[in-house]
Amino acid sequence: MSSQPPVWFITAASSGFGKYIALEALSRGHKVIASARNTSRLHDLQEKGAVTVALDVTALQAEIEKIAQEANARYGCINHLVNAAGYILVGAVEETSPKEDFDQFNTNVFGMLNVSKAFLPYIRATSGHRTIANFGSIGSWHGGAGFALYAGTKWACSGISESMRSELAPLGISVTVIEPGYFRTGFLNAGTQIKSEKRIKVYDETAVGEVRATLDKVNNNQPGDVKKGSRVIVDILTKTGAAEGREVPMRVALGSDCSPGIREKIEVTMRLLAEWDAITTKTDHE
Repeated sequence: MSSQPPVWFITAASSGFGKYIALEALSRGHKVIASARNTSRLHDLQEKGAVTVALDVTALQAEIEKIAQEANARYGCINHLVNAAGYILVGAVEETSPKEDFDQFNTNVFGMLNVSKAFLPYIRATSGHRTIANFGSIGSWHGGAGFALYAGTKWACSGISESMRSELAPLGISVTVIEPGYFRTGFLNAGTQIKSEKRIKVYDETAVGEVRATLDKVNNNQPGDVKKGSRVIVDILTKTGAAEGREVPMRVALGSDCSPGIREKIEVTMRLLAEWDAITTKTDHE
């Protein structure tokens, strides 16, 4: 008797990486439970065999726990959890409001945390290969003018994922953080690119203004192919295809532009340490 195919639960599956990871998993005969705030945007996945559920990752924890319980009951296990929900808040720190700041963290960080908390009892109870994939970004490695809050959430996601990996590795669960560069996912479209309501004119002639213009210019012109990227992600999470014989890594630096950006950040950091070590390390008790 053949074993049951792996079961996926994916948030934000109506677009971007969430959608194409779901499509790739379905194409391999896997079971997919695809969620989004609006299930009407999941019809194409449903037609290909996905179970679709309504989920707002910022909902009350009791609601998320109920969805997790129902998802687990559907197939009796959860092998792969993909936390793909997120958006970018654009604006200088002085421009973004406390509510805008909270909303950015509520979706990108607390949503990921709360979904993970709700699903972990069922992932722990599942036998065999299990993973949790969270989404960071190239912004996990360096901040920049105009997207400080977004970068902050992605640094948080990467740091939390690294800690979760240490906590869950002894239980046989692999945690990774996907850190994409620029992909044509629709991420910079209206709805997933939110501009601060307040705009202070003095920033228009600074790097903040340049970032506003650049994001609109690069939208739908990014080098990354989300379908190819999703295929790589599914290979890595299932340890098959291009990733056969490899373990799930702590980080997945995804895209041709991501690795160079990370290497540059490392080089800058190494130079900074070399420049300041003689001063900043002289702090121990005598």
